[in-house]
Amino acid sequence: MKRTILSTSIAALMGTLPAAAVFAQDNTDVLEEVVVTGIRASLDRAMDIKRDSQGVVDAISAEDIGKFPDTNLAESLQRVTGVSIDRQNNEGSRVTVRGFGPDYNMITLNGRQMPTANINATSASSSRSFDFANLAAESVSGVDVYKTGKADLVTGGIGSTINIKTTRPLENPGLNASVGVKAVADQTNRAGDDVTPEISGIYSNTFADDTIGLAISASYQARDSASDSGNVSSGWNSLRVGSTNPGLDAFLLENYPVEEGDLMSTPQNFLYRLDDIQRERTNAQVTLQWSPIDTLTATADYTYAELDVEQQRQELSAWFGGGFNTQTGGTVFTGADADGVVTPDQLVSTDCCDVGFGVGNWGNINETSSTGLNVVWDATERLTLALDYHSSDAEAHGKDARGNDNIVTATGFERGTTRVDFSQDMPVMSVEMTDGDLTASDIISTGTSHRNSYMKSEVEQIQFDGSFDFDSGIVQSVDFGLASTEIDNRTAFSLNQGGNWGGVGYTDIGGGWNAAAGDGDNNFDDSAFEFKQLGSAFESFDQGGVYGQYVDVDYDQFSGDLARFYQQNPDGEGAGGNVFADCEGDTLCIDPEYSVDNRMKEEQTSAYAQVNLAWEMAKMPTQLALGVRYEKTDVTSSTLLPNYISGAWKTPNELLLSAEGGVFREGSGDYSNVLPNLDFSVNLLDDVLLRASYSKTISRPSYSNLQGAAVPDSPQARTYDNSTATAGNPDLDPFESTNLDFSAEWYYADGSYISLGYYAKDVENFIGTSIQQEILFPGIKNPATGPRYDEAAAVATADNFGKDVRDYYVAQGWIDGTTGELLGDTSSYDSLNYTVRVPVNEKEASIDGFEFAVQHMFGDSGFGGIVNFTTVDGDIGYDNSVIGEDQFALLGLSDSANVVAFYDKNGWQARLAYNWRDEFLSGTAQGNGQQEPAYTEAYGQVDLNVSYDITDNLNVFFEGINVTEEDIRVHGRTVNSLLFYGEQQARYALGARYSF
Repeated sequence: MKRTILSTSIAALMGTLPAAAVFAQDNTDVLEEVVVTGIRASLDRAMDIKRDSQGVVDAISAEDIGKFPDTNLAESLQRVTGVSIDRQNNEGSRVTVRGFGPDYNMITLNGRQMPTANINATSASSSRSFDFANLAAESVSGVDVYKTGKADLVTGGIGSTINIKTTRPLENPGLNASVGVKAVADQTNRAGDDVTPEISGIYSNTFADDTIGLAISASYQARDSASDSGNVSSGWNSLRVGSTNPGLDAFLLENYPVEEGDLMSTPQNFLYRLDDIQRERTNAQVTLQWSPIDTLTATADYTYAELDVEQQRQELSAWFGGGFNTQTGGTVFTGADADGVVTPDQLVSTDCCDVGFGVGNWGNINETSSTGLNVVWDATERLTLALDYHSSDAEAHGKDARGNDNIVTATGFERGTTRVDFSQDMPVMSVEMTDGDLTASDIISTGTSHRNSYMKSEVEQIQFDGSFDFDSGIVQSVDFGLASTEIDNRTAFSLNQGGNWGGVGYTDIGGGWNAAAGDGDNNFDDSAFEFKQLGSAFESFDQGGVYGQYVDVDYDQFSGDLARFYQQNPDGEGAGGNVFADCEGDTLCIDPEYSVDNRMKEEQTSAYAQVNLAWEMAKMPTQLALGVRYEKTDVTSSTLLPNYISGAWKTPNELLLSAEGGVFREGSGDYSNVLPNLDFSVNLLDDVLLRASYSKTISRPSYSNLQGAAVPDSPQARTYDNSTATAGNPDLDPFESTNLDFSAEWYYADGSYISLGYYAKDVENFIGTSIQQEILFPGIKNPATGPRYDEAAAVATADNFGKDVRDYYVAQGWIDGTTGELLGDTSSYDSLNYTVRVPVNEKEASIDGFEFAVQHMFGDSGFGGIVNFTTVDGDIGYDNSVIGEDQFALLGLSDSANVVAFYDKNGWQARLAYNWRDEFLSGTAQGNGQQEPAYTEAYGQVDLNVSYDITDNLNVFFEGINVTEEDIRVHGRTVNSLLFYGEQQARYALGARYSF
């Protein structure tokens, strides 16, 4: 028996009061009642929220305090109709709702906008998406998914607004506590512990006649795993037969099963990648509530989350060049598909040179903290006022000087014929060496890259909400509110890169130690290289097959040897100087000075009002909510540019620009939006409900699109053509969606319902590109302009035009022939001009679809089931027959479905869940920026959970994630044009919970 408040349900509160505020419940009338927990109780509460809410809302409710249905929030959300997830390291990470991906969904914690911090492996991040892997589920009491707009919701989600709710002690008076322990066995693990621990606990209690409440929760999770994959990381190159050059076209038509007009694609590379990952997640939350009088409740809370990840990388790779040539005749192609696209079944490459064995070792930290204060005052019997404030931040970065990602490449220049079988799900690559088996003495070093990515987001938000209830008439209540939000975001990146990725770096240093002949000077200790069988590394391979070797490289030994070589040859020609001179000891490290640094401030002010009406229409209870939200946003963006002060004309076609540090340039913008919403519902019968909703919602552009200035693409500027730069546009408008929803719901029995809905979204202001001409650095002159250029051009020959012009300048004493420095009076030259790509609002798109869900309880048998599916259709797709053009297309559009069977009776709880997502377009650019599509193939996963109540307080459980061990596959224009194949295995957990 537990003491619970007999008051308005949470669902009813959400229907009549602002979701942004946490309102206190009346705690004067208390009685004894049995608290029902478990799967069925959780589904009942979620069903009540769906039925009683305004608009289209789906929910997940905790089965008991400290017990969410899944240990990962994203994996619970994927079971909600219309919600799909992205997986990272075989775990739910980010969500897509009704086809709109992570950046288009707003995540709130107790109604508060949460900051996000993401870092990319090789660039500055621009994403606003929230990673659910950062949050443990034990302190979460529920999650609500708002699919239609409401006036009181924080803006930013045209896909949905997802509100995570945590425990509030005064909502459940008395002592409520639990502690859980779990042993996790990740079947992918290779280098870490086979079994890792999880421990969590939550304590909630009230004091002083239930006027003071305290809740404390904490969790710690360690997980060791591996991620093994096959990749065409540099993408595919395509050509149209008959439009290249006569010699190559004739060769293709003669040697391949193609016709003129067919589109042919070939990969630039192929690699196997083996990653070992050790992750620790720590979460904690403290909530203190005080209700000195019945009409006043104050809540103070603090939330902290940390994700600490260590990762080690091994790689076997082969490079196949830039595209088609007459030396690739051994490649086996099949005929064109329905779109006229031809890709290889078997690629056979006789390109010379190297096979790469990349190694990496790094660590990342992602931290989130939030401090908040909420006060709710029942000013009168009819008027309730609430004030909510929070200051929150999220920060992500590399742990130390290794950076957030790195690679040091060991290379053997003994590669002969290389074959890749692309007809299999996981391609099989075999590499023949020209001089027998590869040995440690054949291995040298080429390129190294240490990346330093950083992101920090800070949110300070204050909200005032109110609700006035009427005691008669059709107007039930009026909600209103004001809010002010300030978001400061910084995303930065630097790259410290040494060597030569072409494979011939440093050949003139140390007696040719990096020549193809191998490590002649013994710069690398052979103990750094361990030869292993490739076949044993992948579950996808036929273990009876012969797959050759790969080299497991010791990062510390190999990078240390390379660091010592740099120290011994700090200024060697070809080495570019010692870019690692500031690293500690015998190590390679990042450049701590950011070359990319974008800072942005968004100041949002808003006001809303909503009137809630209720009446009977032909004896049918009817409800109507009419609301409007006004929001104004001011954007200030500051972008770091290299402070280029001069250009040296060293080669005929290029100027090498020199910079003195960097300079920030600022841009600004603003926009305002009026966002109406209308929610209508009518009970045709006591258990049959019809809904119609109309709303407008917005999502904001990515941080990179809002950067404050144009940044040159390269320190090399063009002389005879415009140089190129990429700009942001802080004056962009947000994406604005006009939403329509219609649904019918039949709640035909306890815990059972059927729902069918139709939705449509028309979205404006998607980002396109405008080409503009701009002088970014007025002080830098282009010598290939003005009267001097005209004079030189008059005597230059057509065959050697650029060289002749430059030689004429040298002869006239206008430039230094060695350094390229411009001499004398430069006033006659024009300033250097750039062609700048600027993001602009210009695209529109529409999607629509159907959602169907049925939840059924088979009486008192304990058995039940859930089936739901969602269709998603868009009017803008990708045309696989078009090459060499940017195509605007909506990413992530796919149908999805869930089938869940469960049992809950006599102390036993069991759930078997199948989640499926159809194939979807996940990108329109590939590894080296090619205008090529990426399709993530259809995926289905089975999860299992079984628990038993040994006593009223002690529960033991078993969990299985991805028990059928499904893998992830991504391809390009055809299924043969693989981009990524990621192996996944099951993850199992055995644990116990004790409740007080």
